[in-house]
Amino acid sequence: MTLKSPISIYDAQGLAFGILMASLGVTFLKAAALVTGQTAGAAVLLSYLLPLDFGVFFVLISLPFFWLSWVRRSASFTLRTITAVVGISVVSPLLGAFIRFETLPPFLAAILAGACSGVGLIALFRHGASAGGLGILALIVEERTGFRTGWFQMCFDAVIFALALLVLPLDGVLYSCIGAMVLNAIIGWNFRVAQAMPAQQVG
Repeated sequence: MTLKSPISIYDAQGLAFGILMASLGVTFLKAAALVTGQTAGAAVLLSYLLPLDFGVFFVLISLPFFWLSWVRRSASFTLRTITAVVGISVVSPLLGAFIRFETLPPFLAAILAGACSGVGLIALFRHGASAGGLGILALIVEERTGFRTGWFQMCFDAVIFALALLVLPLDGVLYSCIGAMVLNAIIGWNFRVAQAMPAQQVG
């Protein structure tokens, strides 16, 4: 396992863009009291229930997956993923503090959240990182089996949304499902590990 050095400007801008777009997606979700899938969805749910910010939960939930990434992928991928997770955890609450919506229909918020997050995740994937959590596992599964990352993540979303029914009203969960479908469809239709991930990021 070798550490790639140093990060190029090309990859740095890609990671920055991915962090910004994923954070904007979280901002839309929080503004409309919606949720998403995977570890980000779990972090959003916990932020509704407990007096801690989304970013704190997002980092804590991602910690075990960093180990999986280090063991199964590469040091470079893991460090870039840690950068992405910490970046999203910091930028999301900052955007939430500065962006205000007079009106934000939940249906529109769900679509915008899914689209922004999907584009952001693709940017992270293409530049040798992920947003942590199940995204790491999903990438490994696609490399080993060919089962697409977006569709893999959609299967896990069902569990998160079942739990969300205990916290959010039914219409909020339904809108959240729409956002998650948009996110995963964008990834499923526009990203393939074999075409985008460099060989040194694997193993």
